[in-house]
Amino acid sequence: MSKEDYYKILGVPRDADAAAVKKAYRKLAMEHHPDRNQGNKEIEKKFKEVTEAYEVLKDPQKKAAYDNYGHAAFGGGGGGHRPGPGSGAGGAGSFGNADFEGFADIFSGMFNDVMGGGNKRRPSQSSRGADLSYNLSVSLEEAYHGKKQNIKYTIACKCEICNGSGCKDGHVESTPCLQCGGSGRIRMQQGFFTIEQTCPGCGGSGVKIKNPCHACHGEGRIQRSKTIAVTIPVGVHDGAKIKVIGEGEAGLRGGGSGDLYIFVEVKPHTLYERDGNDLHCAVPIKMIVSALGGSIEIPGIDGTMIKVMIPAGTQNGTMFRIKGKGMPKLKSTQHNHGDMIMHAKIEIPLNLTGKQKELLQEFEEEGKDNSHPQSDSFFSKVKNFWADFTGKEKE
Repeated sequence: MSKEDYYKILGVPRDADAAAVKKAYRKLAMEHHPDRNQGNKEIEKKFKEVTEAYEVLKDPQKKAAYDNYGHAAFGGGGGGHRPGPGSGAGGAGSFGNADFEGFADIFSGMFNDVMGGGNKRRPSQSSRGADLSYNLSVSLEEAYHGKKQNIKYTIACKCEICNGSGCKDGHVESTPCLQCGGSGRIRMQQGFFTIEQTCPGCGGSGVKIKNPCHACHGEGRIQRSKTIAVTIPVGVHDGAKIKVIGEGEAGLRGGGSGDLYIFVEVKPHTLYERDGNDLHCAVPIKMIVSALGGSIEIPGIDGTMIKVMIPAGTQNGTMFRIKGKGMPKLKSTQHNHGDMIMHAKIEIPLNLTGKQKELLQEFEEEGKDNSHPQSDSFFSKVKNFWADFTGKEKE
């Protein structure tokens, strides 16, 4: 019985490159693997055919032979048969345990791609230090003016005894790590998955220090308290991230240092509420001032007092925009500022004396018909609404 064409089995054209062949095999191997279809003989047979085709087409020499001579290139028309007892293990037609090993190798590559290990790199004794984060709280005034501040934190610093080499007296002597064989990575088999990870014995360096420094025990760094000065920029906003290059953890055995990221929290203010670069402020205004007009003074975030004119008849909720009295715009070279928006809150007097009540009553009686336009308009609408139910004539 003639064997099916390898290209047809994988579903790829004859001019398919290695990447296309590998991609097709991944898909079919996942679909037809026996571990996912236990007891299904047809699926098991299909899986062996897929693996046999891949083993030939992935190898440039075997692929060239197959393109020229077909299945006959591997003798007996059985390019992927297992050798029987007494058969040689190294012929072109001998695949040994290719039906599983090739699949495991493919899956190892898949997991390396997913976990960031697609590009294998040679193990190195040194590695870059980790980045660190630091949370810093500042007041709104400090965000307005900007500031320089010292911050203190504990960090893995370069060992001064061995100058970061991890070796005694700076003289490097090392042997390959026995746990990973010097590769810096180990592979673990889980079912039909092969997972590769950093060797825990050497931290990925692939070597073991023979003469470790007594201070850092061969790591090249030690934990210490560190203080640095940082600049909080003018106009910084809540949640801003400031990067300080090279102030993270020291690298392993002389590797470069990581960076420090400062996350800024701007604390709530007692008077102002920030909206972008604008500042909102609710200000109580006495009833007599709102009625007759006048002026008030309110504090600015820059420490100055701002005089605001209140027109006669100012209503509750009226907003006054004060140009340029908000927050400075971050990274602005022209020192542009947002605005301050004052919200008038008309204050009704409490605990009136008898005389005050009499005067207010007299004020009400002397009032003109148009002295309360909003009230007059509202209650006029109420009367007209009620007239719809009573049948009375509307105003």
